[in-house]
Amino acid sequence: MTTLLHITHRQDWQAAQAAGAYRTPSLETEGFIHCSTAAQVLRVAENFYRGQFDLVLLVIDLSRVQPEVKFEAPVNPSTGQVEADNPDLFPHIYGALNLDAVLKVVDFVPGADGHFVLPVF
Repeated sequence: MTTLLHITHRQDWQAAQAAGAYRTPSLETEGFIHCSTAAQVLRVAENFYRGQFDLVLLVIDLSRVQPEVKFEAPVNPSTGQVEADNPDLFPHIYGALNLDAVLKVVDFVPGADGHFVLPVF
């Protein structure tokens, strides 16, 4: 089983449960939901979620995801350009995430030193 990870705010996950599917602002603006592998998620957390304490980590079973998933090169946040030569491909979900693909929801808060640690899932 291939596992994808997605960082989100607790209230956004709760809203998804009420709505019946999980959507993100990036789905509307970029056309996909950003995800990570276990090897990538801490770097993402440190770069984009530093100092946030209301986070959860969605543990997603790739085989259960209904929309198309593509592993693609990241976009450089400084330039907005795709890093085509970057071998570190990130999983992107091209549609609203069906809730039954989420195996587990894990609290994901930084430690006392402000850094994230990958939780056991």
